[in-house]
Amino acid sequence: MIVSDGNMQANENVAKNVKLRTLNCELNPLTRTDGSTLFIQGATCVLASMLGPVEVKLQNLKIDKANIDCIYRPKAGLPTIRDKIRETMVKDTCEAALLSTLHPRTLISIQLQELDDRGGLDACAINAACMALLIGGVPMKFTVAAVHCVIDKNGEIVLDPDQLQATDNRASFTFVFDSVEKDLVAVHSFGCFKINQFKDAHLICLAASSTLFDFYREVMHKFHNKTNTPFRDNSNAESAEPMEA
Repeated sequence: MIVSDGNMQANENVAKNVKLRTLNCELNPLTRTDGSTLFIQGATCVLASMLGPVEVKLQNLKIDKANIDCIYRPKAGLPTIRDKIRETMVKDTCEAALLSTLHPRTLISIQLQELDDRGGLDACAINAACMALLIGGVPMKFTVAAVHCVIDKNGEIVLDPDQLQATDNRASFTFVFDSVEKDLVAVHSFGCFKINQFKDAHLICLAASSTLFDFYREVMHKFHNKTNTPFRDNSNAESAEPMEA
């Protein structure tokens, strides 16, 4: 979605017309984890898994809370500096959302595997990590939703751009919001931009975060309804049918 940079805060229709790329999520694709998810946003795909609370090494032990660890693996090759920055961003965001004080002297480990990057990889990784923590049943203060947008060379704000739309941009933003107060949990930005452009980008990403929170609820609702469906034993019913002579 492309939004003009002209007095956007005064336009009430902006919050109603925000659109993200197609969202898809598969829960627990991995079997040897406490929680895992395959999160797809547009053509960007990230596989996330979590383990914990588990035993922690002595050098990483914290007596007042759990130690949060995050490992990010790129699609190919060794992690770059950009990958390490992304890894730190996901770790700090998850640490802010988790109730780590409930599990002191333990470790909560989050693993992220990049499968395909077609724009908005930072946001997709954070959303995948959030869903993995949700399905893993770890206590959280709130869930988080990350939204990506850029300012193109014409000064227009492009919400959740794909790889082609994100090329030749002036600035890029990744905003992370909580589900309770819709407050800003984290923001990562680079490029040249004005303060008004930053405020406009924040406003449109805040409106778009509601779509992600609704998607979380829908996915978890379908998952729990599926797992809580009572099993019907038809053996007695079959045995009760009269036999033909």
